[in-house]
Amino acid sequence: MKKFLMMSIGWMLLTQYALAGDPTSKVFPLSKSRFAVVDHGKEKIVDLAGQDYIVVSLREKGADGIAYAVDRDGVVWWAASISSGAKGHETPSGIFPIFRKERFYMSKAHPEASGINNMDFSLWFTHQGHAIHMGNDDGMSHGCIHVGEKGAATMFKWAKKGTKVVVTREHYLPFVYYDLRKSGYHESKVKKGYIKQYLKTMKPIKPHMAN
Repeated sequence: MKKFLMMSIGWMLLTQYALAGDPTSKVFPLSKSRFAVVDHGKEKIVDLAGQDYIVVSLREKGADGIAYAVDRDGVVWWAASISSGAKGHETPSGIFPIFRKERFYMSKAHPEASGINNMDFSLWFTHQGHAIHMGNDDGMSHGCIHVGEKGAATMFKWAKKGTKVVVTREHYLPFVYYDLRKSGYHESKVKKGYIKQYLKTMKPIKPHMAN
C-alpha cells in the first residue's frame, strides 16, 4: 500500500511537471499564429489561427518584454509591457492553457507584508504557480508575468479558461508590428527604454510574408 501511495504521489508530481512544461523548452514564433515548440529535442509546429490566445515575449535579452492579446480573427488588439522571472526564478517557456482565474489573490509563497493582495487579476497557466497578474512591470518576478493594473484588468476580463498562453524567449514584435500600428501603436508613445532600443534595429515582417 505504501509503495502504491508513493508511486501515485510520484505520478501526480510528474503529471504536474508535464503540464507546466519543461523550463528548458523553447518556443520560436514563425508567424503571428504559428510557433515551433522544441521540447526534449523534439520539435512540433503549433498553429493557433482561429483561436484567442496570449503571447508573452519575456522580459529577457533577445525578447520583447511585452504581452500581446490576439483574437480568433487574428487581430492583435492589445499589448502591454511586462516583467517576468528573475535569474533563478525564470518563467518557463511553452504553450499552456489557462486553467484558473482569480480576481483577488494573495501569493501564499510570497505574501505581502502589508496585507495587500499582490496577485490580483490572476490567470494561472502552470501548476507550479505561474500566472499573468497585476504587478510591478519594472520589477522582476519569482516567475510570474507582471502586468500593470489597466492591462491586467483588461486581460483578465477577456481571457477564459482554456485560452492558450504562449511564452517565448524570442522576439514576437516583428510579426505584429503592422497590426499594432493600425491600432494606434507608435514608437513615440513607447516609454520603456529597452523597447525603444529594439525598435531601432527591428525589421518588421509584413503580413503577407508571415504565412
